[in-house]
Amino acid sequence: MRIPMRISFLSLALLAFLPSCERAPGTPGKPEVALVMKSLANEFFKTMADGAEAYQKQNAASFDLVLNGIRNETDLAQQVALVEQMIARGVEAIVIAPADSKALVTVLKRAQDAGIVVVNIDNRLDTAVLAEAGTSIPFVGPDNREGARLVGEELAKQLKRGDQIAILEGVPTAFNAQQRRAGFEDAMKTAGAAVVSVQSASWEMEKANSITAGILTAHPEISAILASNDSMALGAAAAVQAGGKAGQVHIVGFDNITAVQALIREGRILATADQHGDRLAVYGIETALSILKGEAPPQDKKTPVDLITKAQLP
Repeated sequence: MRIPMRISFLSLALLAFLPSCERAPGTPGKPEVALVMKSLANEFFKTMADGAEAYQKQNAASFDLVLNGIRNETDLAQQVALVEQMIARGVEAIVIAPADSKALVTVLKRAQDAGIVVVNIDNRLDTAVLAEAGTSIPFVGPDNREGARLVGEELAKQLKRGDQIAILEGVPTAFNAQQRRAGFEDAMKTAGAAVVSVQSASWEMEKANSITAGILTAHPEISAILASNDSMALGAAAAVQAGGKAGQVHIVGFDNITAVQALIREGRILATADQHGDRLAVYGIETALSILKGEAPPQDKKTPVDLITKAQLP
């Protein structure tokens, strides 16, 4: 299990013991905020962690930060365990990008029952499951459907009516995966494109590479691959190049990670969406701190998402 890291002057050796250190809620001093992310193998969440670190350093007198991430996008058990560790530790707030929109609700309700402020970022928790649990958790994040639609509309400029396209979706039980697929489908319906394949690559590059290779074989006339995150777009781009289809099959993504920016400049990926990962966690932390100060939990907060093409890159 990846070891959570506390932003402090402790040595790395001491940091290794932090998960087992419990701290009673209400300990005098600065509040401790835990950021629980998805896979740190995904550059997007590394960017999120870097943004949160920088913000904490600028506000070191206001709060301490504990960073947590899971090994891969589908390791729900590990993410649940990380939340349980943060409950035992007695943090004052948890800001979480849940790997699944339903599976994390129960443990987050336990955190609330322990007096911990919980803020949901990035991937919205399921409202029906929250209602069944008898709780509500504020969501701070972008309109994923809108962002994916913007990317799809940019792709549509390169398509003709009837062109075949495929969608690589994320984890199907994740709300943001559902919304990005819906946004892509909105744009493709308007463009008159034919969606010939929708498959989940679980947000992961290697799976996307393998699935794309299969799609290229099954649908040799395909014109585009719409990937619901940039890791999958990278996998698709590698498969398209290996299949001798570079320049023939357009690819789009979502997240605006550095590796994809390079491929956009080269023309191997057409566009992506920037949901400003370096600020997304900060928005959530700011919301948690305002609640800790006694302000009422806010209504859901919409954060920016922008289309990125070669023209937008330096």
